[in-house]
Amino acid sequence: MELGLVGLGKMGGNMRERIRRAGHTVVGYDRNPDLADVHSLEELVGKLSGPRVVWVMVPAGAPTQSTIDELAELLEPGDVVVDGGNSRWTDDEKHAEELAAKGIGFVDCGVSGGVWGLENGYALMYGGDAEHVEKARPVFDALKPEGDFGSVHAGRVGAGHFAKMVHNGIEYAMMQAYAEGWELLEKVDSVTDVREVFRSWQEGTVIRSWLLDLAVNALDEDEHLDRLKGYAQDSGEGRWTVEAAIDNAVPLPAITASLFARFASRQDDSPQMKMIAALRNQFGGHAVTAK
Repeated sequence: MELGLVGLGKMGGNMRERIRRAGHTVVGYDRNPDLADVHSLEELVGKLSGPRVVWVMVPAGAPTQSTIDELAELLEPGDVVVDGGNSRWTDDEKHAEELAAKGIGFVDCGVSGGVWGLENGYALMYGGDAEHVEKARPVFDALKPEGDFGSVHAGRVGAGHFAKMVHNGIEYAMMQAYAEGWELLEKVDSVTDVREVFRSWQEGTVIRSWLLDLAVNALDEDEHLDRLKGYAQDSGEGRWTVEAAIDNAVPLPAITASLFARFASRQDDSPQMKMIAALRNQFGGHAVTAK
């Protein structure tokens, strides 16, 4: 099939390549002309045959809103827009309503996989009407990991981004647990090789995971994380998760504490946040602050 892809950064660029490897045609647009296949959204839409599917992969908030506003004027009834960025789920219903007024479908899709997705595939969580989801199905199949899992129609519009938000909240808590354990091991005199302790956990333990593998990768590159400052940003989805928990009276003590730990890292040079920063860089290519 043909796909228009808007946003060719760290995630979008690799997604374009993975979709092309699956045999599909991708016309990509980015504000950076060195990355783009076309020079404007108008040119992108013009190169696609109807009914069109255009995947938006730009930052949440104003950039996504302005892109969808422009596409609403360029696309035709029967076309579909997929928002694959990290938009807040509450924005999805608004976008779906605006596009529906012009006969254009809307699907929200949470995407996980970071810089490793090109080779390993991307976990996809999408929401929207079944008829709109099916128009984008070949792209979902191209992006997902091999096998039976890694892709889900989570529910109505907004469900995909809500599911991805909760995924990221869990990610916060898991990284925080690894970071706290790492700092404690580093602190005591009796443990002389913390990196190899982490490596030993990669097989046979109940806490083995991809995040643990990435922690070992980070320690192989910088054994005591001496080159990093203990400062970690948050993408916003941890905050949204805690806000949703409050709205729904669901206790989330571990996720909430992990979010607040990141806030604390901006006041002190936290050893734990060195590990958090290293992990975010390993799976997502997020910037780190060097000493």
